Amino acid sequence: MNIKTPKKLIEVALPLDAINVAAAREKSIRHGHPSTLHLWWARRPLAAARAVIFAQMVNDPGYQQGGGFRYGVNKEKAVLERERLFKIIEDLVRWENTNNEEVLERARAEILRSWRETCELNKAHPQAAELFNPDQLPAFHDPFAGGGALPLEAQRLGLESYASDLNPVAVTINKAMIEIPPRFAGCDPVGPRLVSDKQDMLMLYNPQSAIRNPQSAIRNPQFAIRNWGERCLWAG
Repeated sequence: MNIKTPKKLIEVALPLDAINVAAAREKSIRHGHPSTLHLWWARRPLAAARAVIFAQMVNDPGYQQGGGFRYGVNKEKAVLERERLFKIIEDLVRWENTNNEEVLERARAEILRSWRETCELNKAHPQAAELFNPDQLPAFHDPFAGGGALPLEAQRLGLESYASDLNPVAVTINKAMIEIPPRFAGCDPVGPRLVSDKQDMLMLYNPQSAIRNPQSAIRNPQFAIRNWGERCLWAG
């Protein structure tokens, strides 16, 4: 039995200007961007990855028929509905909205709505219970994940993400971005307490230097932190 799948938004139209501007802007962003974790040679812009995944999960509202089903609205209504979806994408690709839950929830709601429409079209499929569960979104798998932009953004949009790669560096990057953080989301920190006093900080990061020459160490706290980081790298 054929699977009934409406055209996706990405097959019809996208707000490319907004996506291009947001993707180009990422080149100058350092704080909080995965590129600060490791300079992967072919990293995809997060904004473009987010927009592409959203657009390939959301049904295009235009009228469609054939393949044993009908779907969508007339041309005038479809134009208005696409504009609404474009506005979601335009908000979604902005760097400031990367972790904006209100914007992300709007996108997740549209993805879920389209998925449930697809499930309804395929409710007579012999494997409907397995393949078209309206309460469980399909998983996302990137077999050549590289820098991890696609699986990271799929996870941000509410999909269960899987990533693989032959390059061990890529595997490490993806583990650091999409596998390890969710395990500890919402957990209390397990590291040492935050300290505000300079002497306490120096004793924490470089106790020997602080004891030998506390006044010099206080004048140069960056050295103490750098020394501690180097120790961690060698210990690892």
